[in-house]
Amino acid sequence: MRKFGGPEELVAEETPDPVPGAGQVLVEVAVSGITYVETLVRSGKAPMPLPTLPVIPGNGVAGTVVAVGPGADTALIGRRVATTTGGSGGYAEKVAVNAVSAIPIPDLLGFQDAVGLVNDGRTALGIARAVAPKTGEWVLIGAAGGGVGSLLIQVAKRADARVVATASSEAKLDLAGRRGADVSIDYSRPGWAERVREATGGAGVDVACDAIGGDIGRATFDLVAPGGRFIAFGVGSGTLTQVSEEEAAARGVTLVPMGAAFPSPTVMQELSVQALADGAAGWLRPAIGQTFPLERAADAHAAIAARAALGKTLLIT
Repeated sequence: MRKFGGPEELVAEETPDPVPGAGQVLVEVAVSGITYVETLVRSGKAPMPLPTLPVIPGNGVAGTVVAVGPGADTALIGRRVATTTGGSGGYAEKVAVNAVSAIPIPDLLGFQDAVGLVNDGRTALGIARAVAPKTGEWVLIGAAGGGVGSLLIQVAKRADARVVATASSEAKLDLAGRRGADVSIDYSRPGWAERVREATGGAGVDVACDAIGGDIGRATFDLVAPGGRFIAFGVGSGTLTQVSEEEAAARGVTLVPMGAAFPSPTVMQELSVQALADGAAGWLRPAIGQTFPLERAADAHAAIAARAALGKTLLIT
């Protein structure tokens, strides 16, 4: 990507192979994951610092270690691994990453599922750890047909909570139902918040996990009952949900920061390892909605921007 703009700014080019430095490994990428925030970064409208251009986007990948740098264990060569790149470099055939961040993929897990879990799985586990859903509580999960949302449903249900899933299409609502949601509601239709209240007995929800932000996120916060918890983890609308600590305190609602989900890099790594293990165990299943060849990254971004993507979108090298 040489400039910010539409999906067409993602152009396939030949670049020199990365060389693993001290303590690094070179991964021949089989699958690269795409996150929604990467589409916002590409457009230049992300609510965060933008990268210096030119840049190769992409953070989560899975593949095979083909070389190691000085000080890295040569026994890693030939290992299947999933890893994060630190925020860039993932839409490529090869990436160099720190050896400690390269997580061995369990034998029962394929490359696609591994990429669907290494980022989104750890996010779902981290959010659940932070908001701590309890048996019988109502948990509202926004953007429930996406990569994180569909996993968060499963984590909440494993805690014996009851889940209200909100999404913007019948296909996404159907996915949420198949992943275990007790109630699925289309937030793009008028009166959706009232339907959430009706479904939860009128009092609202005990926990709300907001992936959308903007007006939808604000309405999601308003659905939290006194004594409940609210966490914002996404910007599907392009803007974060704006709620002050004073306003939340007046309603008796606890605002849970994302820092509580990921208190340290060590915890992030542990959650990624756990997500892959839970995937191999069979109970945490990523929803791989669509795949594109690596050179069609622009088409993949266009599908996500058009809200046509279901679950996780992947690039295949």
